[in-house]
Amino acid sequence: MDRRTRARLERDGGLGILVIDDPPLNLFGAELVADMVAALDEADGIRALLVRAEGEIFTGGADVNVFDGLSVEDAKSFIRELLAITHRIEALPFPTLASVHGLCLTAGLELALACDMIWAAESARFGLVEAVVGLTPLMGGTQRLAERAGPARAREFVMSAGLYEATALERWNVVSRVLPDEELAEKSLRFARRLAEGPTLAHAATKRMVRAFIEHGVDGADERAAEIGSPLFATSDLQRAVRSFLEEGPGKATFEGR
Repeated sequence: MDRRTRARLERDGGLGILVIDDPPLNLFGAELVADMVAALDEADGIRALLVRAEGEIFTGGADVNVFDGLSVEDAKSFIRELLAITHRIEALPFPTLASVHGLCLTAGLELALACDMIWAAESARFGLVEAVVGLTPLMGGTQRLAERAGPARAREFVMSAGLYEATALERWNVVSRVLPDEELAEKSLRFARRLAEGPTLAHAATKRMVRAFIEHGVDGADERAAEIGSPLFATSDLQRAVRSFLEEGPGKATFEGR
């Protein structure tokens, strides 16, 4: 008998929706991770990605059974596999949005931190709680939290092994937007569709510009601005949108992602 798929890619026009679906806790074990990688392999042709989960919570985090008896060498391979997913999400050449409800712990939060934006329900709770089993986050969460919220906040968040409200993480610039629980699914889907219908290559350039700033500061990003921005003038999206603006006014253009 074929096993049940624990993560899948759904399509909504140009939008891809990565769905975590392994009730009741959506734990990140070997099978869910494998299914997530397979789902990302199917992402050809999409222009934005929404990450969401089925059930009452986004995820209870990593399946601790994976850690039992793991040797140092096996752990190194395991960590590299996890980080490969983080890097793959970050490198996607289109916008990515995580829509988080309920609990969002450890590997699930690290997956969300790999996305360009996180939207959360008011009742969502977040934690990198690996310290309770003597670990530190392995999928890049600490450094990405530090990138958004600063080193001191990252240390507190990880070392406390506490649960934090969505509104706190919004103040820390980790979560982009907090919405009433009953509005999260609809509004995040609507926004993700809007991203998918936008100028995909320009969005990719925006991601590269932000990355240049993170890695090299304002001056370093300025040095790369011409390299990153100039190819957009050869895109059909820009050429058509400029003509639309001049002939019809702003806000009338449509984009094809090329």
